Amino acid sequence: MLRPIREVMMGAAHSKDLRVRVVAEISAGMSRRQAAAHFRVSASSAIRWAELQSETGGVSPRPRGGKSRSPLEAHKDWLLWLNLAEPDLTLDAIVHRIGEDLGLKSSASSLRRFFKRWKISFKKNSARRRARSA
Repeated sequence: MLRPIREVMMGAAHSKDLRVRVVAEISAGMSRRQAAAHFRVSASSAIRWAELQSETGGVSPRPRGGKSRSPLEAHKDWLLWLNLAEPDLTLDAIVHRIGEDLGLKSSASSLRRFFKRWKISFKKNSARRRARSA
């Protein structure tokens, strides 16, 4: 006999209303697992929400994400200035300059992510035409 496959939504936060109702049932005396089964959420979610309520006094989701851990962020002004002063430098050339001028070891991929965070792209325009036909 085949069992139906449940669709699983990964990464989507449950509504605050649902969280409040689950925690209210737990506070009223229902066990965490019973409340989870009653509202059709995982037991681990009910447990986490009850702990969150006791720690913070609320059930709002904690902030996601965080600060960038890139060592290039400390040199943001220099990198943005270099990009404006010498717009024709390639990523590899900038990586080389970072090593010479700042003494940092970096890579083209980390530099690409840095420029993407600051919404700077390296698209071709009339100032960067090819020297010869393709």
